[in-house]
Amino acid sequence: MTTFGEAPPVTMFGPDFPFGYDRWLAHPDGLGMLPADRLGTSVAVVGGGIAGIVAAYELMRLGLRPVVFEAEQLGGRMRSVSFPGHPGAIAELGAMRFPPAATTLFHYIGLAGLSTRPFPNPLAPATPYTVVDVNGERHFARDADDLPTVYQEVADAWAKLLEEGADFSAVESAIRRRDTPTLKALWNRLVPLLDDQSFYGFLAASPAFASFRHREIFGQVGFGTGGWDTDFPNSMLEILRVVYTGADDRHLTLAEGAQQLPLRLWDHAPDRMAHWPAGTSLAALHPGGPRPAVARISRGAGGFRVDAVDGSGEFPAVVLTPQVRLLLNRIDTAEDLFTTDVWTAVERTHYMGASKLFALVDRPFWTDVDHRTGRPAMGMTLTDRSPRGVYLFDGGPAEPGVMCLSYTWNDDSLKTAALPPAARLDVMLRHLGRIYPGTDIRSRVIAAPVTVTWETEPNFMGAFKANLPGHYRYQRRLYTHFMQRGLPSHQRGVFLAGDDVSWTGGFAEGAVTTALNAVWGVLNHLGGVTPATNPGPGDAFDTIAPVDLPL
Repeated sequence: MTTFGEAPPVTMFGPDFPFGYDRWLAHPDGLGMLPADRLGTSVAVVGGGIAGIVAAYELMRLGLRPVVFEAEQLGGRMRSVSFPGHPGAIAELGAMRFPPAATTLFHYIGLAGLSTRPFPNPLAPATPYTVVDVNGERHFARDADDLPTVYQEVADAWAKLLEEGADFSAVESAIRRRDTPTLKALWNRLVPLLDDQSFYGFLAASPAFASFRHREIFGQVGFGTGGWDTDFPNSMLEILRVVYTGADDRHLTLAEGAQQLPLRLWDHAPDRMAHWPAGTSLAALHPGGPRPAVARISRGAGGFRVDAVDGSGEFPAVVLTPQVRLLLNRIDTAEDLFTTDVWTAVERTHYMGASKLFALVDRPFWTDVDHRTGRPAMGMTLTDRSPRGVYLFDGGPAEPGVMCLSYTWNDDSLKTAALPPAARLDVMLRHLGRIYPGTDIRSRVIAAPVTVTWETEPNFMGAFKANLPGHYRYQRRLYTHFMQRGLPSHQRGVFLAGDDVSWTGGFAEGAVTTALNAVWGVLNHLGGVTPATNPGPGDAFDTIAPVDLPL
């Protein structure tokens, strides 16, 4: 609770569509009510990631029967993998850090009864040591004050640029206060000014970043989670959505593993539900587990026909949560389900690539103090070498430790995409040996490495959406698709959801909130209503709609 005189916390509220999803969920009057003859109606939910699970969970609470289809395993990019022979040691291949600003996501984390702990980001209070290795120079730091003055110059330049070029303080203040009119006025002015501007172009055009050296250091070390140079080609609007909303700050990790969130929601029986008896859960509605991969979606006599590996079914509504890229290849999607404008937006959606490599070691040896220097043997590492980011997870002094030996994006991800796990391990250990010449990491490894490259995963084909300059109009078409009053009848009833449909690609909060948009859309499509005391995102749309740029 905020005390008198204390500024409210920053949340992922807006700025494109500042709707209070957290408050909508928490309202005692619930999300809505369906006509009695619609209770128990089956609705297809394609994809069992966090967007699909949240959509299915809330549709079940409304009294519908969600039918979840999943090609691989529940969780999507919330994928927690144990090391062979060590079930308690987890590698987070996808989502692994969550900002407290993601208040809608944390509603479900609370429901699932999951515990959190600080994530060891660079220079974070929970990170004992950070090592910055750039251009062959190494710096050991507990906080930013331990770094050379050039790093503070870069931080100051970034703060100055955000203030002068993007109204940072005013926008952040409006988000804290949930002052929608002010927030919309500020953001709607910035969108047409910055839609065509790349992140790098925004930096390079500023006197604060006139020095190439400053831009280079910023790209390698960045802010919050580390280097951001792989985002340099992306739209500046994408970056602002992150920094305004605190999405890159004070991250937490789920102690039981990120995948436990969708898995526990699958098994969770809500306290209050329409139609279904007490104790009903998504698992209870799917006694054999989710249905398998969807091969085709088309119009049917009863609404929509969904063809899966194990047979076909017809549904009056469908929620589609896979990466939209899959609608172009893995799922044969009838062209008449969407307008040409929406298909164009799907085609133009740009995805970031990402790779991770994890190793299990006998113990958290990096805490050992080097008697020659008085410093720990290793620290969280930011480098311009192949590993780029190294994160250290301490399971306790007598327990094995988990090392994320490499976390890379885009071109850096592609450098090792063709290598098998053992070869990737060799590459990263070779480069880390140059940063820590006196530390023998290899002798500590006690299990086969675990790795992922999301752009080569057949049911993902990328890590997450990141708009390029000029893509705002495409993103708006995808995000606002849940508002279907202007569509012909044969295109109503199929709803897009997922973080790539959201304004905040790569954040589970965006997946969850677009799932709730789809839930409102299904409720509306099937003749339901929201309480007058608790209007939903579609009810508020005309007031807070994303600015519509001219063509």
